Formats: sequence, C-alpha cells, structure tokens
Amino acid sequence: MIYLGVNIDHVATVREARKTFEPDPVWAAALCLLGGADSITVHLREDRRHIQDRDLRILRETVPVKLNLEMANTRPIIDMALEVLPDQATLVPEKREEITTEGGLDVAAHLPSLRETAGELKEHGITVSFFIDPVETQIEASARCGVDAIELHTGSYANATGVEAAEELDKLIRGAASAHGLGLEVNAGHGINYYNVRDIVRIPHLHELNIGHSIISRSIFNGLESAVRRMKDLIDLYSHNQA
Repeated sequence: MIYLGVNIDHVATVREARKTFEPDPVWAAALCLLGGADSITVHLREDRRHIQDRDLRILRETVPVKLNLEMANTRPIIDMALEVLPDQATLVPEKREEITTEGGLDVAAHLPSLRETAGELKEHGITVSFFIDPVETQIEASARCGVDAIELHTGSYANATGVEAAEELDKLIRGAASAHGLGLEVNAGHGINYYNVRDIVRIPHLHELNIGHSIISRSIFNGLESAVRRMKDLIDLYSHNQA
C-alpha cells in the first residue's frame, strides 16, 4: 500500500495574498482527511510566505494522522520543530528567491551539520527524512546521517517528456532500490499530478507520495475532499495493477 500525504501550503498561499484569515489551511487539513489523506504536510519557510507559526501549532493539536513538517536546516526553524514536535521532519533546501523547492538537499556537501540536526530531532522523537535527488552519493550520505527515510525529488521526471522522462523515471527506480537496500523508508514528491502518478507508482518500495499543487489546483473546481479522494483512488488503482 502506498500512502498519500497532502501538502496544504498553497491554501495558505491564497490566504497570504490578501493577508487575511481565509482560506484556513487548518480547515483544509480536515477536508483532506475526509478525502482519505494519510498524512498532512506543511513547509514552514523562513520568510513565512505561506504557512505561519499559528498554522503549525494548531495543526499539531488537531491533525490525528502523521504531521510532516518540511523545513530548512536553520536554527530558528529547528527550534520551532522542537517546540511543536511534528511526527516527521523532512529537511529540504530553501532559497528565498525560489517559487518552490528547486532540487534536492545536498546532503554530501553538508553532512556534519545535517547529521547533527537529524540526531537532535530524533532525540525528541521526531522521524527524520531528507528530500533528495535520486543520486547514489546523496542516498548514501543520507544513510550516514542516520535518517529514517528519504523523499525522492520527482520534479525532474515531472518536467521531462519522451526519452528524457523514461531516463528520469529509471533514476528514481534505481534510487529507491538503493535507499531500500540501505534500510531507508522511501517516499517521493514534487510535481506529481493526476496523470504522471500512474508511472510514479512503478517506483519500487514506495511508502508514501507527498502531493500538493495538483490536488489544491483540482480542488478549486471539484472541491478539496473530492480532489484528495480521486488522487487516493488513482494511487490505489495503479499500485495494485503493478502488483
């Protein structure tokens, strides 16, 4: 079974466009759960462009399933994670000028710092994952940091077509096999939509897919509960077909 984590950042993006109180990502989380979401993901960025501290605190109190906090490896954000204690912390790269996360974390280049952060989070009972590209050096470095899981960056595959797409999918398949062999839980996310999910579920050893933009986009027309339910059904359908 492949689980579905729903990222609700874009609900907060709409709210912050007017700096008002709606739409509330906390309400969105409840609707996602009604649609069958297995976990809720939010990214607390350093510049607070969408999710706010208030959102994270209330979600921690109200979400009965896994709460996954995407976060940069910076002291203020680490301290917030240690205060709120999400079920999982997924460390991601973060640049102020980017629209969305671009590429995976360079674990190999920052191994000592990331290993220290992973250890600190785990000491407080938080499961730790790194968001990385499907590159052997990054997978091995993640394992050396003692993390519980990795989330494979699927953006390059999502943006590719034809032969290039096939090559990118092969990288993901090989990366997942390598991570599983090292004892890491394998998750995936970024750019997954209602069309490419059919091939994404071919990646072996998948535990969870984290999907945000495509679901929130469809919800504008179909409603959030319905949009989550449809994605959940597709994951179940295609993954069972692979069995």
